[in-house]
Amino acid sequence: MLIPIGHENMSARRWPVVTLALIAINVVVFLLTFQSLDNQAPQLKQTRIHILLLAAMHPELTMPQPARELVDDFQKRNPIVWLGAQNPKRESLDAWEAKIRLVRDPEELQEEMDSLTSQYAQLKGTSLLERYAFVPAHPAPISYVTANFLHGGWLHLIGNMWFLWLAGFVLEDKWGRLTYTIFYFLAGAAALQFYAWASPGSITPTLGASGAVAALMGAFLVRFPKMKIKMMWMWFILFRPKRFMAAAYWLLPLWLLVEVFYGTLFGSATGVAHWAHVGGFVFGAVVATVLRFSGMENKANAAIEDKIAWKADPEIDQATDLIEKGQLDAAIALLKNALVKKPDSMDAYALLQQTYLRKQDMPAFHEATAGLCALYLKAREPEPAWELYQEFLNTGGGKMPAPIWLDLCRSAENQKSFDRAFDEYQKLAAAFPGGKECLLAQIAAGRISLRQLGRPQDALRFFESASASPVPHLDWEQTIAAGIRDAKTALSPVHA
Repeated sequence: MLIPIGHENMSARRWPVVTLALIAINVVVFLLTFQSLDNQAPQLKQTRIHILLLAAMHPELTMPQPARELVDDFQKRNPIVWLGAQNPKRESLDAWEAKIRLVRDPEELQEEMDSLTSQYAQLKGTSLLERYAFVPAHPAPISYVTANFLHGGWLHLIGNMWFLWLAGFVLEDKWGRLTYTIFYFLAGAAALQFYAWASPGSITPTLGASGAVAALMGAFLVRFPKMKIKMMWMWFILFRPKRFMAAAYWLLPLWLLVEVFYGTLFGSATGVAHWAHVGGFVFGAVVATVLRFSGMENKANAAIEDKIAWKADPEIDQATDLIEKGQLDAAIALLKNALVKKPDSMDAYALLQQTYLRKQDMPAFHEATAGLCALYLKAREPEPAWELYQEFLNTGGGKMPAPIWLDLCRSAENQKSFDRAFDEYQKLAAAFPGGKECLLAQIAAGRISLRQLGRPQDALRFFESASASPVPHLDWEQTIAAGIRDAKTALSPVHA
């Protein structure tokens, strides 16, 4: 089983209130409806089965419209099962069928069909599932919305909400709350309509947010094709879960192809509306493309930046005036106060850094440089981060703080600058022996040496150092052992 557990950009510029609200609404609706759905479903299911069995045994009976729709839909979707139901030699399904087989009077059989149909129509009229889920053959207008907020069980709900969170909050951050909200509701309706086109005669209720969530996945692919998704591979309960990273540009299309395959091969026989997923995904990808190339996304993004940016911040303005007047200590105090209010302000950090340099307070300058470097790394802007690192070293900064240094190394590795990443991992491990960052740097240096640089001797040295590390490394034990084994294999002579 493959499960996404995150991706590279698990942060946003502001709270994803719409995504959180959608999740909350889904959970509340589920808590309010699942008990009723559970109570209503068995009786409705039993009545359906009895109508189908009676129609199969006695096709000569007159069937009112609700029963006729049910029987025609079942025959179309399950022809083999229908033939089996018509077999008079099969065993009775329940006591009702055993009893009805003994009836020979046509009027009594017709009365039973009329009674079952009446009961079925009444149950349908009071059933939440029938009223608010989506029925392709005759969809109610409200069901294009309500069906997206109904779920059949905890696993159904949790799965959809997890995918909604992973894809939703970054799109909300990119598009803005209004555009994102409109998109979500239109996507849910579009996915259901696509399913109706694929199954035009179906009277089976469809429910769940998966169509709208699939649209978010399609939009995610268009907007963040190179973003790496963190995956966990679980193989039964006895085996240790494996984790790996996969780029969206191949993982999400692969998921779409699987949905197309199942939809083509099985339709809705699996109990899953695969074509709703496909329709939602395509809708999301198309809309995301339109938003991006029409300029609407840029306008929304600019509006967000305008709301969250430092606009004429009095403390930064005052600090700039004080610096020009040579009142550096007062400027530093104002800038520190600004950073307390907004710790991620690059402008305030950059101004503070330059103020310390002007004052020739080098320890404070190096601390501010490291903090600004961390902000650029967090914003996924590695080039200015590396420039700040070089400035840090050129001014005698010594050792960069280990967590920031480790992120720098990873950014070099992500950019495929493997020589640079290897050198920095090696320096980091030597600078902070015995720390957690040292262990992670040793493992990373060993991996790069073995896989990218073709230096198994260095790989073996780093993996063995990681194995002997005093830092607890139970989570990495298998990785280290595999690295040692692979390095030794690479160093072994090949015998013909």
